[in-house]
Amino acid sequence: MAKSPNPEGKTGVRIVVAGDRGTGKSSLIVTAAADTFPTNVPRLLPPTRLPEDFYPDRVPITIIDTSSNPEDRGKLAEELKRADAVVLTYACDQPETLNRLSTFWLPELRQVEVKVPVIVVGCKLDLRDDQQQVSLEQVMSPIMQQFREIETCIECSAYKHIQIPEVFYYAQKAVLHPTGPLFDQESQTLKPRCVRALKRIFILCDHDRDGALSDAELNDFQVKCFNAPLQPSEIVGVKRVVQDKLVEGVNERGLTLTGFLFLHALFIEKGRLETTWTVLRKFGYNNDIKLSDDLIPYSSFKRAPDQSAELTNEAIEFLRGVYELFDNDLDNNLRPIEIEDVFSTAPENPWNDVPYKDAAEKTALGGLSLDAFLSEWALMTLLDPACSLENLIYIGYPGDTSSAICVTKRRRLDRKKQQSERNIYQCFVFGPANAGKSTLMNSFLGRPYSDSYSPTADERYAVNVVELPGGIKKYLVMREIPEDGVAKLLSNKESLAACDIAVFVHDSSDESSWKRATELLVDVAGHGEDNGYELPCLIVAAKDDLDSFPMAIQDSTRVSQDMGIEAPIPISSKLSDFNNIFRRIVNAAEHPHLSIPETEAGRSRKQYYRLINRSLMFVSVGAAVAIVGLAAYRVYAARKTASS
Repeated sequence: MAKSPNPEGKTGVRIVVAGDRGTGKSSLIVTAAADTFPTNVPRLLPPTRLPEDFYPDRVPITIIDTSSNPEDRGKLAEELKRADAVVLTYACDQPETLNRLSTFWLPELRQVEVKVPVIVVGCKLDLRDDQQQVSLEQVMSPIMQQFREIETCIECSAYKHIQIPEVFYYAQKAVLHPTGPLFDQESQTLKPRCVRALKRIFILCDHDRDGALSDAELNDFQVKCFNAPLQPSEIVGVKRVVQDKLVEGVNERGLTLTGFLFLHALFIEKGRLETTWTVLRKFGYNNDIKLSDDLIPYSSFKRAPDQSAELTNEAIEFLRGVYELFDNDLDNNLRPIEIEDVFSTAPENPWNDVPYKDAAEKTALGGLSLDAFLSEWALMTLLDPACSLENLIYIGYPGDTSSAICVTKRRRLDRKKQQSERNIYQCFVFGPANAGKSTLMNSFLGRPYSDSYSPTADERYAVNVVELPGGIKKYLVMREIPEDGVAKLLSNKESLAACDIAVFVHDSSDESSWKRATELLVDVAGHGEDNGYELPCLIVAAKDDLDSFPMAIQDSTRVSQDMGIEAPIPISSKLSDFNNIFRRIVNAAEHPHLSIPETEAGRSRKQYYRLINRSLMFVSVGAAVAIVGLAAYRVYAARKTASS
């Protein structure tokens, strides 16, 4: 099979050789570079370069010799941090240098936070006592169990030219074709992320979608990855190898996914990691087994702070098809195991972690309806369009990736136009502790009311579909801001740019809750005025099943009239009386100019600017009158002179 030139785009590999004094570091380097054993070797070599044609991958190597003297520890640490791989040496005729690997050198690498492959090399093999019959595997197995960063071990002799080129070949190979991301040495199995990537590749190559790679599909795969076709006899041989070990690896249609994965595990076990890495890289994967950045068109969703990203109709239709494909029993309920299947060709399920975990409404069976499934995608696209696009690609989006996501108009323009036509609205939920913010969020997701109170420590998201008159559906994303997180949020001048509407929740039975909610309203509205991101606001009077505090109606009327917004909307989660709150939130976001509050400072600022503009207008009019008067006088003077 043809090798992939310059894997992972590497322009060179830097290998640092370290170990106790007298273990043969310098002799190893000189013999590898000059192919001759040195009679006199300096204590420390300058950087040594092996040309690109030294090994098949055609990537040049720079070898760095190091000193083990205590006074050179700082320099050693610097070199180790710059290494792509580390070769640790011990002397086969000095057992104490082998012990020092686990008592000093390997712990030292961890101390310096070296996170690159380590090759352990036993030098001076020709000097080892013939009485020692212990195998390398027996000696190194306990050390490798303790230090997983060790990629491989090898013994060599510079003097007798035994396995010298192999040392740096293995080191280079560990950088270009690392074992760690692909294979779990302890369980001797492919790692989950590797399995997911290979499954995606298998599906992409299974053109007729029959669950097996036919001879023609296998040949196409071989040509794509290795630029060389397989002979019919070779295809028969590959399938026979699989079938002999794994009956279900081949069926009457060809090589199954199980057989495809088995083949790659076999390559890796036999040390042919470059084969699997060539396949992965040909399909765009990097060393983290994620798609390379150059496959994601980031420029297609560059946006201003007050713009947001949404899925296009093409992407939504694709996701509808995905939902129907994986909803095996067609009950509009994608069960957790089926959701895992959707993302089984992605590095992991992005919805297993916050902010997406538990952010959408669950069915009675714990799954997602189609609306909830699309809501999760809407949330992910709003918060992290790059992640959304990556996962669309992972699950097989067939179209032009640049057409999957669109960027909305600026919110500032929507407010000037007095109408917004976006499909996703983001609502920030403010309020004091125990006001009912979390209960409102839970109600939005169809969760039952609970009397128990647990304060929200971190921000939280909830997303759902809100149906408007005429059957129009909009996605509403609600972001709960804990009371003690407001100051941090408002410390950023652009923190409200991504917000379409803010809701201020208070406990209608508690006067102190009301006062704190109005303080938050003034703070948020003032922040928007100061930074050019004014936004519509609604006040929600929660716990309407309790008696209101005295003067509640008068106070709320005064505040809403003073600030020019709607009176507080009473709701009771306990009684499931929500007063159409979620539809009202979306309506206010669609017509933002109707609910933008005005603070006293903002009003004063507007009056000041009006006064300045009026003064400028008077100055302009006065100047115009003066100019006209001067012109008239000049005409009069000219005529008088002419008549004289």
